[in-house]
Order: sequence, then structure tokens, then C-alpha cells
Amino acid sequence: MEEYFGYTDLVARKLAEAGVRPGDLIEVTREDGATFRGMLMPKDEFSAPGVVVIKLDNGYNVGVRLGPKATVRLLSRGELTSHPGEPVSLSETEVRPPQRKVMILGTGGTIASRVDYETGAVHPYMDAKELAASVPEMFRYASVDVQQVMAIFSEDMTPKTWETVADEVAKRLEAGYEGVVVAHGTDTMAYTAAALSFVFHRGLPGPVALVGAQRSSDRPSSDAAFNLTAAVLVASEAPFGEVTVVMHGETGDTYALAHRGTKVRKMHSSRRDAFQSVNDVPLAKVWPYEGKIEMLRDDFKGRSKGLEPENGFDERVALIKYYPGMTSEVIDFLVDRGYHGIVVEGTGFGHVANRLIPSLQRAVESGVPVVITTQTLFGRVNLNVYSTGRRMLQAGVIPAEDMLPETAFVKLSWVLARTRDMDEVRRLMLTNLAGEINPRHELKLFPRWYHDRL
Repeated sequence: MEEYFGYTDLVARKLAEAGVRPGDLIEVTREDGATFRGMLMPKDEFSAPGVVVIKLDNGYNVGVRLGPKATVRLLSRGELTSHPGEPVSLSETEVRPPQRKVMILGTGGTIASRVDYETGAVHPYMDAKELAASVPEMFRYASVDVQQVMAIFSEDMTPKTWETVADEVAKRLEAGYEGVVVAHGTDTMAYTAAALSFVFHRGLPGPVALVGAQRSSDRPSSDAAFNLTAAVLVASEAPFGEVTVVMHGETGDTYALAHRGTKVRKMHSSRRDAFQSVNDVPLAKVWPYEGKIEMLRDDFKGRSKGLEPENGFDERVALIKYYPGMTSEVIDFLVDRGYHGIVVEGTGFGHVANRLIPSLQRAVESGVPVVITTQTLFGRVNLNVYSTGRRMLQAGVIPAEDMLPETAFVKLSWVLARTRDMDEVRRLMLTNLAGEINPRHELKLFPRWYHDRL
């Protein structure tokens, strides 16, 4: 028979005979008697033939191989927001948003997307009404428009795509939007946040909030709606004119945190509160369901009257991690291949092996700035303590203070697009432009890990 929601042959026939469709709660019994219950999902391009995909109560998908004697039974009809070709169902209560306008720019990922239950593909919300049907809470805080800028995985972001996003943000702020939300995949969101922070370091007339989701919108534990509502609240009502990352502050749905774009890092692969400020305190706590923003610091940049973006990034910058046994060939290779700058994650205070120092000096003498960060993330680079560090300073490297490696990489890329003069590069890298350098560390900035018996 023809395809049935992407399924073919035996699986398609059994699903059709049972009268089930994606979104329905079904029971599948294999020939060996094993039984599985869950929501029927459409087949995606990676599923093997002969396998039906269902979503279990815990939110995870499982593939069940069907034999000729396997059975499929409908337990209950699903309540999907939409099927392809059907309009999205809006709530009966008409949405009457405030006059403040916020733009959501989609770059990819699932945070501002919906699932197509026929193909399994994820499609962006291209219409504010469609978005309101999924996350109506956000419309309490602003009149929201949505524009898809690009549709790529965050790992496919490049310095050129940062420039595109920055241009789109500037365009919307100049058009009078109160703030801008950038929906982004979480894996490289901190890089993009840092990039936008340097582009707009001279000031912003409204907040720019990057937001993502650790759990996809079709999972029971999804954080998409909560995070998106918090980001819209920040973009609409926060007093600062800065770039932030707005994500869960803890695992429950109580508050989000607005992190400064140059001091934030994804610190866990899957937790909803994966994003944390490093060597700094977040800008604010955000309670999206209460409509409350609590500022956690007073040194934020206020909203500016104008906009002076400085866009542009050098793509010939490398970020490398020192490791025991690393040879000077790694540094020499980058210099010989025409890279314009190198950021090194050193150990502890920022050290590398003494045998690498001549290559670092060669890079600097060749006009390739070398910036040193620390693999510890927490704390500050200090090359004045030990003899190795002092030799590195004599070779001409630039210590990156307490900058995160990713932030230093983005900043050097931004700086080299403005100047290749080595003295000016050093001056700019050591100048605190967008809150990337915290001159004062307190004990509370280092997290307490779990020390009790399991």
C-alpha cells in the first residue's frame, strides 16, 4: 500500500487497519508478547523499515519492530494542535496583547517551532496567531511578531551567520520594537550571545534575549513555552539594554535567569537549568507566570537612545585546548595556514608546556595574536605567578583575564575584523567592552558541588 504517515508495507498496513494516526495513544504487542503503550509518532527519515515509533509516558521515543503476528490497538484519540493542511486551533478567548511590540527571530531549533505530525519534521511558527495557540502566556506582556531568519542547527552557526542575526536584530530595534528575542539552538547559543554583545557594546535601546529549549516541544518535560514566555517578558519590560541568555534557573517551572551574554555557558548536556553564569552573577531572575523581573545587580547598562552597531567578524580565528603531550606543530600549522588569531585554553593560571613557547613567540612575531584563557573556566588567568607564565608573557601572549574561552574566541574574531595592529588588538582584548571581564571575584561566584554521601 501507499505510505501511511511515512510508514510503508507491513507497518503501514497494520496502522491503517487499526485506524490510528500520529498523536493517538496506542498499544503495540510484539510477536513475543512484549507490550508497549504510548503516542504514535510519524516515521522520520532515520527510522528503520518495519519499525513503528511511539512516545512513552516519560517523553522518550522507542522503536518497536513489527512482525506479521504483531498487533496494534487504539486506546484513545490524541489531541493535536494541528495536522498538515489544517488551521491551528486558537483558544476561544481572543488575545489582546499590550501595545509594546517584541520581535521573535527564529534561527532554527525547536523553541519557536511546531511538529508536523505527518512527516515528523519541525516547522517554524510563521504567524503570530499560530504561536499564540502554542504559547498564549507571552501575549500578556507584548504584541509579538515572528520572523524566521534562518533554519539551521546551532552547531552550523558561523561568524557570518552571527553577522546576519546581528543585522536582523538591529533592523527590528531601529523599527521601534521594544526588544528582540532570538530563538536559537542551545549548543552554541553562548557563542552567538557573546557575538551580539560585542556588536552592540555601545548600547541597545531595548533588551536582546536569546532563548532555547533543552527539551523539544512535543515532550511532556519541554521547557520551550516557559523559556519563551520569560524571554518575551525580558525583551518587553527589563530595564537594561544588554544582550542576555534567558533560560531555566532551576529544574522546575518557577523562575528563569537572564544571564549576561558574555558570561554565560551551557554547563550540562540535558538539564533544563544547564545555562549558568560563570565568574559573574546573572542580571536578573524572571518569573514568567507572575510577570515579575527581579534585578540581581545594579551595574547593568540602561537602555540607550540610539543604536551604533559594530558588526563584522574575522573567520580566521582558532580556539584550541592545550593537552599533555601537545606539540608545537599545532601552533605552527595554524600560523602557516594563514590564521589571523589563536585562542588557547591553558591549564590552571593559563599555562602551556615550555616547549610550545617558541611557537607562540613565532606566531606573535608573525602578526598572529595569541590569547590565553584557562580550562578551569572559574577563576582568572595569571601568568605572573610561575616562570612558565612569565616566559609566555615575554613571548607576547595576551592573558584574557577571567573571560570564558568561547567569549575570548568570539571577541578576538570581532577585534580582528576591526584591526590587525598588534598593539590595538592587545588594547581591545584587555578592555572590558561588554561585561566580559569581571575585575572582582567573590567566593560566592564559585558553585558548591555535591559533597554528601549518595
